[in-house]
Amino acid sequence: MRKHKVVLLFFVFLTMPIVVLAASFQKISDGIIVSLNQSSSTKARTIRLQVITDNIIRVTATPLTKIQETKSLITTYADTKKTGWSAKQSGNFVVLTTATTKAFVSIKTGEIRFTDLQGNIILQEQRGGGKSFKPIEVEGKSGFSFRQVFESPADEAFYGLGQHQSDEFNYKGKNEELFQYNTKVSIPFIVSNKNYGVLWDNYSMSRFGDPRPYTNLDQFKLYDKNGKEGGLTATYRQNKNLNQVSLERRESVIDYENIQTIKNFPKGINLANASVTWEGEIQPKESGVFRFILYYAGYTKVYLDDSLVVAERWRTAWNPNSYKFSAKLSANKKHKLRIDWLPDGGVSYMGLKALSPVPEAEQTRLSLWSEMGQQMDYYFIRGNNPDEVISGYRQVTGKASIMPKWAMGFWQSRERYKTQAEIVGTLKEFRNRQIPIDNIVLDWNYWPETEWGSHEFEKSRFPNPKGMVDSIHALDARIMISVWPKFYHNTEHFKEFESKGWMYMQAVKDSIRDWVGPGYVGSFYDAYSADARKLFWKQMKDHLYPLGLDAWWMDASEPNVRDCTDMPYRKALCGPTALGPSTEYFNAYALMNAEAIYDGQRGEDNNKRVFLLTRSGFSGLQRYSTATWSGDIATRWEDMKAQISAGINFSMSGVPYWTMDNGGFCVERRYEMAKEGSADRDEWRELNVRWHQFGAFVPLFRTHGQFPYRELWNIAPDTHPAYKTMLYYTQLRYRLMPYIYTMAGMGYFNDFTIMRALMMDFAADKNVLNIGDQYMFGKELMICPVYKYKARTRDVYFPKQTGWYNLYDGKYTAGGQKQTVDAPYDRMPIYVAAGSILPIGQQIQNTTQAQTDLKIYVYAGRNGTFTLYEDENVNYNYEKNAYSTIEFSYNDKDKVLNIAARKGSFKGMAKERNFQIFLVDQTKPLGIDQPSKEFKTIHYDGSKASISLK
Repeated sequence: MRKHKVVLLFFVFLTMPIVVLAASFQKISDGIIVSLNQSSSTKARTIRLQVITDNIIRVTATPLTKIQETKSLITTYADTKKTGWSAKQSGNFVVLTTATTKAFVSIKTGEIRFTDLQGNIILQEQRGGGKSFKPIEVEGKSGFSFRQVFESPADEAFYGLGQHQSDEFNYKGKNEELFQYNTKVSIPFIVSNKNYGVLWDNYSMSRFGDPRPYTNLDQFKLYDKNGKEGGLTATYRQNKNLNQVSLERRESVIDYENIQTIKNFPKGINLANASVTWEGEIQPKESGVFRFILYYAGYTKVYLDDSLVVAERWRTAWNPNSYKFSAKLSANKKHKLRIDWLPDGGVSYMGLKALSPVPEAEQTRLSLWSEMGQQMDYYFIRGNNPDEVISGYRQVTGKASIMPKWAMGFWQSRERYKTQAEIVGTLKEFRNRQIPIDNIVLDWNYWPETEWGSHEFEKSRFPNPKGMVDSIHALDARIMISVWPKFYHNTEHFKEFESKGWMYMQAVKDSIRDWVGPGYVGSFYDAYSADARKLFWKQMKDHLYPLGLDAWWMDASEPNVRDCTDMPYRKALCGPTALGPSTEYFNAYALMNAEAIYDGQRGEDNNKRVFLLTRSGFSGLQRYSTATWSGDIATRWEDMKAQISAGINFSMSGVPYWTMDNGGFCVERRYEMAKEGSADRDEWRELNVRWHQFGAFVPLFRTHGQFPYRELWNIAPDTHPAYKTMLYYTQLRYRLMPYIYTMAGMGYFNDFTIMRALMMDFAADKNVLNIGDQYMFGKELMICPVYKYKARTRDVYFPKQTGWYNLYDGKYTAGGQKQTVDAPYDRMPIYVAAGSILPIGQQIQNTTQAQTDLKIYVYAGRNGTFTLYEDENVNYNYEKNAYSTIEFSYNDKDKVLNIAARKGSFKGMAKERNFQIFLVDQTKPLGIDQPSKEFKTIHYDGSKASISLK
């Protein structure tokens, strides 16, 4: 009888969930595994910490009893750290200690905190445990939705997350949905001013901040304009005539955000000529801060309680944008709401949704949620400053390549050069006018109309593609060509993919037709398949690569199979993937597609630098020599301003190469129709001037857009201030090429970030934490774009850690103050930090021309250093140590500039050169364009030298 009881008890034990004593943990080769006695299936049951470096710890968590071993799409580090750390239990915590960092894991709740060795908290999970899980099954595959929440002190600030368009900078207390779409690039990496970062290793649609989706206005009690409950009054007027009401009805939701919901617009209303007003009152059930998201195309204004909360915004009809605003509302109180909308096309989109309040302490925590994954996986990365944090990110996800030097010059593009003669003729005009240029771009539709994806040229327009490329090279320029991951179903390339099961077929099954001609059926290939990636490159290699093309423009790489679809249908259109449901792998397509071309080209010619430009991106993109641009943005002043914070945050997401369409892509009709001498023509020119000034000081400098054409002479005649100013900044970009290319080198060797938030260099000055309309271009230049029409001044904050010199006249401003500074039409405010050493080359027309002799401007007030980097410009010999550096160091007390002996060498290196050295100080202001006879000249032969500047 006793024997039967023992067997029965053993059987019961086997069938029970595994319960590990709370005090136990397992030490593994590179870290620890902690098993928890959790009663809830929504909580973490198993937590693993792995030591990557002393400053980087990987955290994996699951509600299951075992961690899965999965291959990450974004990480590349070779190994984990097996020695040099320790682990022990101390009270209710397991403590993992490296040479710099401690990680505490609660054996009761699984709560984790990271500290320095003295116990100062760097990052603390929400007290009581901040991990939660919910089972999810998609297309027969099981996984989890999950959320991780950390505490966040009041003075913390967050940056990164990729590039978004709501003109938000510091994400503390804000919400951001992380998915890929035209103009929206999501990278799940966040950097804190507390000198740590969190890299979230998940590929599904995610959310930063509040994990809830925005919901429709029927969450409120709604009243029409006459006070009747049930909905807002929607008034539709035809022909934009305010007195001609075509239809008036009550609407309880404003959700016309995709191709399905726009079917709910009233029948018989031609939106191309309509105006719509929604008005009435909203009554919340609770008090607090409500967060709204406006989804709009056309012209839109929003009023709340008679205050204009969204000034007029515009987007082209086919490419809507989102804009966020918040308002404090009172429970059971009626608040007036009015939306004025002028659609700008026959098919147009509009929506307004909201999030109800959450407690301030909850809203301001650091929270990350993802829709689907097999387990929670993130990296805690710490450093002594943001540069070290971003360096840690690249240790995990891969180093940034050095872009070919020509890519750092000016690019000209338009949508689109329609013939071979047009693109070559445009380049010749640049050379005839002596406007510097390095790269000209051939956008989409160079192929026969019915053969998208064939990689062939339409012969009547491009009779000799090889001759076209050769002609461009003969003019000392490069050519980049647009290649989409899209294929019409009738092409041989489509059939090659389809036969292997490597095409997304939903669009073909649904006979979705695109916007070309009568519309053609096609779809995108599955970049998550390694073999499909190889085939994609093979098709490019067979048809395009032999022409000698220099770079690849990977458009619509979100992937954007069809514009303006709802999220479930978007997932259906780009899946299932070779790795699993598109729900699980929604965000990483651009990374996989970039890998295809990078690996393919380097396999063909490992001595020619790869260059890719993609409309989307993801963590790890930098390792594939890939830059991202901000998509088909609008030509509006508010859109220009939004690019400043978007570019800074993208750069702080660890990917150093970002660019935008100078002047915006989608053009308001008033600019298309503007006549010479009209107010609209004047504004168009000024918009392009201000955008060009700004664009000269982002990592990659390029102009692109729809009609009107964007070449300088098409914007204004050469006698006009607009032309002269844009020419000046193009030339200035090239004069600064020694400085700019040095930053490209630092991006590889030092994990440097070119476009820098002020907080990266002046974090101790709390005033800079929310400044998103100024930034550092390198560590020396502070860029202050002008983004208001007819503005001739702008407010500038001067960080207090240093003094500042005006780049153009050398006048000094003390740090720690805000000033209204001059910003004439022809100049954007730029300031040089005291202690800077700025190398400036002679004027060149392209980067193949040498800048051997340099002017070296030394800005007094602090000690300073600058290390000039040079290499062979277009190949990968820098990976084999074929490069040189020259270190300049300035001693402010003695007014002495020391030039170190040159280190390294490379083929074609200038062994002797002349440096003209200028000292700029408060008593002797000097601008870079001003003549001066007060300089020292040194003939430099690679030996160290010392120059007194007294």
